[in-house]
Amino acid sequence: MFCLGDLTIDAIVESTKSLAKKRFTVEYPEERESLPDSYRGMLRLDRSTCISCSACERICPNKTITMVEIVTDKGTKIMPQIGIERCLFCALCEEVCPPKCLTLGKDYEVNVVYDKRKLVKRPEELE
Repeated sequence: MFCLGDLTIDAIVESTKSLAKKRFTVEYPEERESLPDSYRGMLRLDRSTCISCSACERICPNKTITMVEIVTDKGTKIMPQIGIERCLFCALCEEVCPPKCLTLGKDYEVNVVYDKRKLVKRPEELE
């Protein structure tokens, strides 16, 4: 067997064959995968029904949720801010929310960022 450094003729032949084979990955974002009904994606917040109870913050096992003040047309109110980089998508916050204003959606593109600070979502960004 002829060797060229760390490459062998067999490796070159296999590499050449792989160029002609069909790809295993799907095109992104042109081809979307179908998601199961149980899929847990990005958190969504309905600010109009949030009662500022902080139940979501207390139940979160990973301390992903912190309550922050926001200004509404009726004054200041505290609402959940989510640190997506820490979220386990366990749905405990969704289960414990009395008015069901915090829900897990199907959006999975939220983690595609270059700056980690963009993974902290204020209540206004969760709608």
